[in-house]
Amino acid sequence: MPPPIRPLAPACSFTPETVLATLSSYSNDWRLALDFFHYVSSPPHSFPHTPKTLTLTIDILGKHLEFPRALSLLPPSPPLPALRSLFNRLSAARLLPDALSLFRSSSPSPATYHLLLDALCEHRHVDEAQSLALSPSPPFPADTKVHNLLLRGWLTVRSFRRVREFWLDMDRKSIPKDLHSYTIYMDALVKSNKPYKALKLHKHLTQTSSLALDVVAYNTLIQAAALAGGADRAVRMYREMLDSGLRPNVPTFNALIKAFCGEGRAREGYALVDQMGKYGLEPDVITYHCFFRHSTRPQEIMRLFERMLAGGCRPRTDTYVMLMKKFGRWGFLRPVFAVWEKMGEHGVSPDAFAYNALIDALLQKGMVEMARKYDEEMLAKGLSAKPRKELGTKGLGDMVSMDDRNNDDDNAMCGVF
Repeated sequence: MPPPIRPLAPACSFTPETVLATLSSYSNDWRLALDFFHYVSSPPHSFPHTPKTLTLTIDILGKHLEFPRALSLLPPSPPLPALRSLFNRLSAARLLPDALSLFRSSSPSPATYHLLLDALCEHRHVDEAQSLALSPSPPFPADTKVHNLLLRGWLTVRSFRRVREFWLDMDRKSIPKDLHSYTIYMDALVKSNKPYKALKLHKHLTQTSSLALDVVAYNTLIQAAALAGGADRAVRMYREMLDSGLRPNVPTFNALIKAFCGEGRAREGYALVDQMGKYGLEPDVITYHCFFRHSTRPQEIMRLFERMLAGGCRPRTDTYVMLMKKFGRWGFLRPVFAVWEKMGEHGVSPDAFAYNALIDALLQKGMVEMARKYDEEMLAKGLSAKPRKELGTKGLGDMVSMDDRNNDDDNAMCGVF
């Protein structure tokens, strides 16, 4: 748990980076985050909050369902990122009337409308989003952008039949399709285990359309090539991308590394990490996740984890959880506690997933009393524990966190919208 906020000397000044880092460390404790938000903006510090610090604070409050407090922080003309965060959190909490009310009260524009639809679709309210967007009198016209959001919504809920129906419906209604439309549909084909159809669509697109593929589209095609013909075919698609004059980005390398690691060719994956440096790129969390998932050597994982930290790549909470679960399954408690301690050193408040991973590892080794201690600690924080016969406990519910888990498999679509 992060240390309590200590009063600082009046001469101390805050930078936006410092405020963001501190707020991030309080992401699992909204009271500390809100106290710090008000503390730095009050005399003698009088820090002028930026759109980023405001948005992060609002997001933390929304994560913990403190919506009245979050709304009270909004200025008369709220920044779009803050609205995006609130739309996302309200949609995740299934408070759709509140999300619509916020939209109507925030000087509706096409930009805010698209944010609302995106949030509804992202949190599986695609039917509601489609009813709003395709109603007889929608807030704004159902143009290509709106149809792309709905198309991606059906992809998000993995309703591949609805994706295809909507794709064909766009043709029937003569809705122009842009590169984003094709990228989403190719991604749907990849995720529905039809990589050959995605590659066929790519061939058709290059032969019949003037649309020039971008790096996001190629990232999807690299995934398709990997599924259809393995890592070597993915490399050929990557070279085609380079020949077209495009520069790879981090998701490009992540797709390739995932393909190599999936075939047990981690050494070639590490060589790709070295290649990233030639383009001025650094591995991100997803890069390391590719190696963590496929490695079966505890010492190698810990060395890679230390390299990750030394390189300045900040682990996500699910990074810590993944490693603790992996070491716990293997029966190695020392690295479990090493990862747990790193969370504290980096100011990350453990969530319910982290506590449950630690408790499961302890119970597997028969350390019931220590497991009980952490079980009681997480309950005292208001987090939901799994029911465990060894501890005689009952779960508080299935919703252990409002914090949505990022899906690494969606990495190729990063930057589409």
